[in-house]
Amino acid sequence: MSVTAAQGFTAAGIAAGIKANGNPDLALVVNEGPRLAAAGVFTSNRVKAAPVLWSEQVLRGGTVSAVVLNSGGANACTGPKGFQDTHATAEKTAAVLGGEHNAGEIAVASTGLIGVLLPMDKLLPGIETAAAALAADGGEAAAIAIKTTDTVHKTAAVTTAGFTVGGMAKGAGMLAPGLATMLVVLTTDADVDAPTLDRALRAATRTTFDRVDSDGCMSTNDTVLLLASGASGVEPGYEEFAEAVRAVCDDLGRQLIGDAEGASKDIRIEVVNAATEDEAVDVGRTIARNNLLKCAVHGEDPNWGRVLSAIGTTSATFDPDRLNVAINGVWVCKNGSVGEDRDLVSMKDRDVHITADLAAGDASAVIWTNDLTAEYVHENSAYSS
Repeated sequence: MSVTAAQGFTAAGIAAGIKANGNPDLALVVNEGPRLAAAGVFTSNRVKAAPVLWSEQVLRGGTVSAVVLNSGGANACTGPKGFQDTHATAEKTAAVLGGEHNAGEIAVASTGLIGVLLPMDKLLPGIETAAAALAADGGEAAAIAIKTTDTVHKTAAVTTAGFTVGGMAKGAGMLAPGLATMLVVLTTDADVDAPTLDRALRAATRTTFDRVDSDGCMSTNDTVLLLASGASGVEPGYEEFAEAVRAVCDDLGRQLIGDAEGASKDIRIEVVNAATEDEAVDVGRTIARNNLLKCAVHGEDPNWGRVLSAIGTTSATFDPDRLNVAINGVWVCKNGSVGEDRDLVSMKDRDVHITADLAAGDASAVIWTNDLTAEYVHENSAYSS
């Protein structure tokens, strides 16, 4: 159920001492081939962490033989020294793995506190320890090692038509589209080239990770990688391969929302009958980022007025007198005014479904978010201590 679900991959997760609490904090994923194709999507934040800048360069070649990931430090906003440390991490990994591995084909990802240099005296020896622990069933250990404020590790896999797509993700805060605020490594044993991987990955992230909007905060470290080993010998058609990638991304995205910092509600915002898909996404994202609505949902208050006020701040096509809103299947707002009795709405369960009908076309989109809680404030006020 993780990055080693697909044939041709080994992984490890160990405690290198990067985290003061001694928890696992270093993961290594190795593509054993025969194919070493890869694609990646990264944060659109203009402030990018050193490992993002490094891995963007690596992915231009379409080949990745290994990925080394650390938690316990983002290596973001660390200047030239931070980039040198990322380079040194890739060089060390290549040297330890030996063979035909070279630093230019090793991706690096980091997560944790921004503005702090990594303890390289712990990280580099840790790579040796991780390499020695590489195993075909090491995916779960790797997923555990990349956790920060996550309460659970996140893995998923799909097997179909003779090939497998597996993956792991971390993320519980700073979840907002800029692709996907998290670290994700996806693997497949399908025999697929880099351009096809890139196409499938971008299609998948567009409708999954890019529509997870927990707290409206975009990270500096977003990294989603897709590696292909070709070990199954299966060359799938594009559509069936792309659907397998999308399914794994969708599964991981739901797990991210389910583990969002302090959340007590998972909110599915569905915008229907929009003029265009882009407008549907814009409206859904705006509703998801409305803190008053998120507080109302936490208090189990079906306050549809918050939804309409959010819609009204967008440039989407709509007539205010034709807007409709349903909360958990009850149309509490009809034609821009009072609809069914709001007392009919039950919000006791964790899942809350909000439907916004713009009555302006036939396009739709779904955005996932969560409620705003005192626990979220506490966790983020105490995070760096």
